[in-house]
Parts: sequence; structure tokens; C-alpha cells
Amino acid sequence: MSFNRIYDIAGSAMRAQTVRLDTVASNLANADSVSGSEETAFRALKPVFSTVYQHVQEADAVASANVQIAGVVQSDREVQRRLEPDNPLADQDGYVYQANVNPVEEMADMMSASRSFETSVEVMNRIGSMQQGLLKLGQI
Repeated sequence: MSFNRIYDIAGSAMRAQTVRLDTVASNLANADSVSGSEETAFRALKPVFSTVYQHVQEADAVASANVQIAGVVQSDREVQRRLEPDNPLADQDGYVYQANVNPVEEMADMMSASRSFETSVEVMNRIGSMQQGLLKLGQI
């Protein structure tokens, strides 16, 4: 496998984790938001990833796979209804509908995405070090 393929794979992983961190940030920003109806309440966003395998033509080549962002979907978790008759967004019965975001899950997801991103950065750093070592071999 060439160094370029490794950079491509690590780069696709970093792009995927960036999308994951973006959705976590959006979810946390809207965690305490309320709405006047269930239909307009914020629903947590979740990225969907898929694997894209690279077809190998040569017999001695190593197969590889990239991460692709297939899309972002809304969570199907139920929206919470709270009685707040003094809230200006309350419906005619005095209820507001809170976003279906679980901050604890989002923080765990953020930590996982951050660690995965850091791992991809470390892979790129190691490949850079290996390339530097190869260049130094030519100087001897």
C-alpha cells in the first residue's frame, strides 16, 4: 500500500469525525431549546457513515477502505413535553416541547469522535516520520 493511500484513508476518517463533531456541537447547542409544537421541536442529528472498499487489480496489492459520509439523520427519540403555561412558546394547553437531545450521550460521542480524530492525526504523523526515515536512508 502506498503512503498516499494511507493519507487518503486517514483523511477520510478525519472528515467523518469532523462531521460527527459538528453534529454533536449542533445537538448540544440546541439541547435546551423548546418549541410550541412537537413537529417543530429540535431533534438530535446523527451522522451515518458507510465503508467504501477500494477494488484491487494487482494480485500483490493490499485492499483498503475509506469512510464515506452517507448522510445525517434526525433521531427518532421522543420529544419531551413540559407544562410551562408562562412560556411565550407554549401551545394553547400551556405545553412546550423540548429537544430530544441527551447531553450525556452527546458528550460521550464527542469524546469518542475527538479520540478517533486524534488517532487519525497520529497515523498521519507516523507516516510522515516513516517518509522522513526513508529519505534519510538515501543520504547515507
